[in-house]
Amino acid sequence: MLAAGTAAATSNAAFGIGLPVIVPQLREEYDLSLGQIGVLLAASWIGTTLTLLPWGLAADRFGERSALTVGMVASAACLVGAAYASSFEELVVFLGLVGAAGSAVNSASGRAVMHWFGPDERGFALGVRQTAIPLGGLIGALTLPPIAEAGGSEAAFLFLAALIAVGAVVGALVLRGREAADGIEPASIARTIADSKLWRLSVGSGLYLYAQIAVIGFGVLFLVDEHDFSTQSAALVFAGGQVLAAAFRIGGGRWSDLMGARIVPLRRVGVSIVAVMLLTALLAGGPAWLLVPVLILACGLTMAWNGLSFTAAAELAGALRTGAAIGVQQTVLAAIGVAAPVLFAATVSWTSWPAAFAVAALIPLAGWWLLAALSERR
Repeated sequence: MLAAGTAAATSNAAFGIGLPVIVPQLREEYDLSLGQIGVLLAASWIGTTLTLLPWGLAADRFGERSALTVGMVASAACLVGAAYASSFEELVVFLGLVGAAGSAVNSASGRAVMHWFGPDERGFALGVRQTAIPLGGLIGALTLPPIAEAGGSEAAFLFLAALIAVGAVVGALVLRGREAADGIEPASIARTIADSKLWRLSVGSGLYLYAQIAVIGFGVLFLVDEHDFSTQSAALVFAGGQVLAAAFRIGGGRWSDLMGARIVPLRRVGVSIVAVMLLTALLAGGPAWLLVPVLILACGLTMAWNGLSFTAAAELAGALRTGAAIGVQQTVLAAIGVAAPVLFAATVSWTSWPAAFAVAALIPLAGWWLLAALSERR
């Protein structure tokens, strides 16, 4: 179950986290400004925001396998449409639809993994599941630049569509929850959606996402434009960060199991994110031999928190409403994901790269403060 959920989510993440790697190619093909790049990166987040909670409810009602398979097949079809988009506007619409359909994998695979592991091993299991994001990014970083160079964005999007289709097949054949879907009970759903602790957790940890998007979404473009890296060499820096992120997610999950807590390690990761983003801002104009290791560390740390937040949200709701809780948590993240690339691109345009990275350190600090009011669920 863990392997199937992780494999399906990895194929989906190859698009979501890998897309920034081909931004230089897309900029050339569609003659994009920095502001348009921000909109392009926000497009899939917009679709995701609108559908995460419905997909979570569908997983609770119809089961993980059905929700995941339908969503991922639709996502692959939309990526085929994106491959043949004739304008920037058409591409934005298709990428939004990819995000809307592909978000099914978040609640469905997370719900299944949650049900197959007990509280003393759940953080580790969901940490492994959440390595799907950096693993998908690693696949994208290593494969998309040469594919895009050889066949343009069309070939890159078709490759991603095929990858997601494979993930859908794996999910359809293997994935299932340990407990049967229980139907929709409006009262219990309402309690889950209205839970103030769930919202504080979601918003507080979601603010960490701003720093992640600053590094993951714009890191390749930053190295290409400001330090004269080639797209492929910048993508290798990005790939190194994904390896580190996967290790941090697994280690963070196991750490939280041993502590019997989720919020304490989540806040400590937040402090680390603030520190590494300030260091990135300080070295943004410095020599590459200093900057690159810091960017790799920033990539890893800014992605280290998600598994902890994911686990804490699922545990707040209990087994039967896991899909709804994850839907709420991921919807808040997606809403922040819509605004973050646009705001970061605007900050770079109005100020500079170092200033924009410094702002990206302050926003997670606000998230760290919000999480202080949550008591641990042990």
